[in-house]
Amino acid sequence: MKATKKTVKKAASNNNIEKVRHSLSHLLAEAVLKKFPGTKLGIGPVIENGFYYDFDFGTAKVTDKDLQVLENRMRGLMNKELVFKKEKTTYDDAKKFFKAQPYKLELIKDLKKDGKEPTMYATKDGKEVIFADLCAGSHVASTKEINPEAFKLQKLAGAYWKGSEKNPMLTRIYGLAFETKEELEAHLHMLEEAERRDHRVLAEKLELFMMDEKIGKGLPLWLPNGYLIRHLIESYMYEKEQKAGYKHVLTPILAKEGLYKTSGHLAHYKDDMYAPIEIEGERYYLRPMNCPHHHSIYNHKLMSYRDLPLRMAEFGTVFRFERSGTLNGMIRTRGFTQNDSHIYASQDQLEKEIIGILDLFKKVYDDFNISGYWFRLSLPDFKNKEKFGDVKNKKIWDEGANVLKNVLKKLKLDFVEGVGEASFYGPKIDIQIKNIYGKEDTIATIQVDYYSAQKFNLNYIDNEGKEQPVVVIHRAILGSFERFFSFLLESTAGDLPTWLSPVQVKVINVGEGHLAYAKEVAAQLEALGARVEVADYDGSVGKKIREAEMKRIPYLLVVGDKEIEAKSVAVRKRGDGDLGVKKVSAFLKEIEPELKK
Repeated sequence: MKATKKTVKKAASNNNIEKVRHSLSHLLAEAVLKKFPGTKLGIGPVIENGFYYDFDFGTAKVTDKDLQVLENRMRGLMNKELVFKKEKTTYDDAKKFFKAQPYKLELIKDLKKDGKEPTMYATKDGKEVIFADLCAGSHVASTKEINPEAFKLQKLAGAYWKGSEKNPMLTRIYGLAFETKEELEAHLHMLEEAERRDHRVLAEKLELFMMDEKIGKGLPLWLPNGYLIRHLIESYMYEKEQKAGYKHVLTPILAKEGLYKTSGHLAHYKDDMYAPIEIEGERYYLRPMNCPHHHSIYNHKLMSYRDLPLRMAEFGTVFRFERSGTLNGMIRTRGFTQNDSHIYASQDQLEKEIIGILDLFKKVYDDFNISGYWFRLSLPDFKNKEKFGDVKNKKIWDEGANVLKNVLKKLKLDFVEGVGEASFYGPKIDIQIKNIYGKEDTIATIQVDYYSAQKFNLNYIDNEGKEQPVVVIHRAILGSFERFFSFLLESTAGDLPTWLSPVQVKVINVGEGHLAYAKEVAAQLEALGARVEVADYDGSVGKKIREAEMKRIPYLLVVGDKEIEAKSVAVRKRGDGDLGVKKVSAFLKEIEPELKK
């Protein structure tokens, strides 16, 4: 992209806010040392939307209440119009200066080992140095450049020194920082909304899934309501895939070591795999991906061009050793089920198959009312020998990338290119979307694989009787059911469409004398295929309505004397409120299209 005045200005602005954030981390450290003398300092880098600093407070007790005190101290330092000045130093001088700071001494040792010169930034009040930190910079020239209304200390968290569980646990203080007060307030509002939509919070309220330390971290337990939703999503995808020509299979969740040596997973993903299991003198692994199992099915007989394309699909459960610090509800787990498929095709079938996948993707995401996504053409960076060093035929990779690019252009889909984002086995299209925190996530992927045909001898006999390698397309429309479930919960704030709601209608009787009619209405709805509950318990109508609304039930029907007499129901719809009184027959006709997809 050609640089314009606007893009140059934005780049300069981004550079300035990074300096502001870095400078604020130093002011935070200075404020901490004033309030908690003897604190040991870790590191204080810039991060997205702000900064953090890690501290070892020793025996001192630090709580969220201290954050406002520290904020006020930081603003007091800003009022002094302090300056930040880079100071050159030597290893010996730096060690003397930080002799009471063991974590800084460790960093100095690391710098020396890597052959890097230590540098420091001093915070000065006139000529007096009031604070100095081991730091490469950069910083604002003076605190005059920092808007005191545009930052906030956000929260406390635990963090292992250098990210290793073998090291001491430090206290991390996070801060937010922007150029204007308005930007800060907008971000805080976004975080508040994100907290309201957090799938873990919603799951607890709606009784969808749970975690239990006795079972293990990152291993979710689906509760009845949650599993019902998942089952409905699986059934929907099964039907869609069947109509699109996919053949479903079921394969084991573990396999012998040799399979993963052949596939390359032990070479590329061993650190993300669980330790092997010894069975009768042989080593087995829980599978991290389904691909090798599907390749084995493909190879169970000799394939011809008449068998292609072969679209093989599985709701395949996989296991990956995610670090405990990265686990996040259903978004990142250690065991999850992929909406997985592998298409075995010839090179000249590639374009048509990619178009078919994108067409299926659009239909599915339209049905779930998901929009706002975009496409990334993920390409290799052959300079990265560690990831792409095994590539022998770069020409065919280029051909595959060109097919993907041409399809995106033919379908008039806007896309960005991500050099280095390709898989180790081929280029791909990643479908990106922003989550509730405004961060970019991949929700679906289409990967072209030229690696597996060679490793697994995945061939077919062409129309001339010659053996040719297939192209493998890895495709996940919903990604994993767990992650898609969490995304759907957060994007809807728990207000799932009627067809996915565990309870679609709740019938609320005004009094005991109306219960028989309430059950009669419920029976008519059940005959239509609806999932219905009757509020057959003590409590006022208002209380029952509030409880049902908290459970995000799409329709509430209230029945009393008037409704019995008129064979009607008083209808309340989630999000719309009171819709008035309707004949039961009319309501049944209105709701029927919403019950199933």
